[in-house]
Amino acid sequence: MVEQLIAIFCDIDDFCKEYEEYCTHHLLLDKNQVIPKTSMSMSEIMTITVYFHLSQYRTFKWYYKNYISEQMREYFPKLVSYNRFIEIMPSIIVPLTLYLISKRFGKSFGINFVDSTTLEVCDPHRIYSHRVFSGLAARGKSSTGWFYGFKLHLAINDRGEILAFCLTSGNVDDRNWKVLDRLTREMYGKLFADRGYLSSSLFEKLWERKIQLITKLKKEHEKQIDGLYRKIAFTQTRCY
Repeated sequence: MVEQLIAIFCDIDDFCKEYEEYCTHHLLLDKNQVIPKTSMSMSEIMTITVYFHLSQYRTFKWYYKNYISEQMREYFPKLVSYNRFIEIMPSIIVPLTLYLISKRFGKSFGINFVDSTTLEVCDPHRIYSHRVFSGLAARGKSSTGWFYGFKLHLAINDRGEILAFCLTSGNVDDRNWKVLDRLTREMYGKLFADRGYLSSSLFEKLWERKIQLITKLKKEHEKQIDGLYRKIAFTQTRCY
């Protein structure tokens, strides 16, 4: 566990050095922008955030207070309190995203999976008073009902490694070709998905890329196919 933590930190630290050097020479900082100051380095904040998803903890608060603060404090000598860490976490969104994109994706080995999840920004009753994501978020419907927010579309391989991801407004359909085109550019073989991706046109477009879309059939399609099989069986019986 410790060796894995150190390996992750070294990799992230090398990336952060290049990132900070690039920002120093190329980016123009907004004078009105308030950058939170902390004793912890960007590398440490990113490492703790990434390592949470490799741990066995289900909640970040329990992970930070009982594992990082107690068992791993010697590796983070300038560790801040949990509340302070939550305040400075948004500052690593951009570098963490760039770290993921910069050759940290997995590779397709012929067996792939695609799915989407909802990212709700507020309670449905507060949609008209919500202003933070006004104009960006939208109403959408998932298997659990209506929601207001965004959709995270994700493609992974059979090893659980991320191949590609895409963030859209909540009203974008899972079968949207622009989204699937982005998710499947570096993919080949079989692509497993749920019924929400069932589409003949989508199947044909992916087939042209040598990708076979495999989904479950909807109930009405199952009845049609079942009836077709019975008709064929009855015809063959009469022939005999």
